[in-house]
Amino acid sequence: MSLRFGNYLKRNMGVTDAELESLLPLIKIKVYPKKTFLLRDGELAKNSFYVEKGLLCSYSVDGKGKQHIIQFAPEDWFISERSSVYFKIASRFTIEALEETTVVVIDKEYTDYVSGWPAYQEKNELSLQTHIRHLQARINMLLGATAEEKYLEFIRLYPGLYQRVPQWRIASYLGITPESLSRVRKELAERSHR
Repeated sequence: MSLRFGNYLKRNMGVTDAELESLLPLIKIKVYPKKTFLLRDGELAKNSFYVEKGLLCSYSVDGKGKQHIIQFAPEDWFISERSSVYFKIASRFTIEALEETTVVVIDKEYTDYVSGWPAYQEKNELSLQTHIRHLQARINMLLGATAEEKYLEFIRLYPGLYQRVPQWRIASYLGITPESLSRVRKELAERSHR
């Protein structure tokens, strides 16, 4: 098992050393080359992923072929198409590796195994509720924040990611044009030099 994932489980999910040891046979680690699709629109998602190293993103494509980035998943983040995994419906999103990415595959066997651990389930419930809270804040920001506010929140949520992701993908995530993002970055840079 990866040290990073093991530490995450102990730190955030209340997993003991003994429980961690019992999980070892269920941990599947995979490496995806850059530009590999872990899931495509229309497929049935069977797994969630914990990012050990690298970068994934989830997006939809509209009728005009434009990508709409839903989430980035750098190291220590989870990514999934929850509707497809839990409701067994075709995915509406694509998950792609933006860099060579090493993941821990969270499958049904793993999920069923830890479902009997009350402490894990309690922490998992808190994690899911926190995720919903963040999604609601993101929707609110997309609806009413300025381009600058959106970008500053992106920087807070994903520190350093702006150096790893092309500007057009960041603009897509923010729901603004690349030109607007360029203007915001220029204005922020000018203000920081005053």
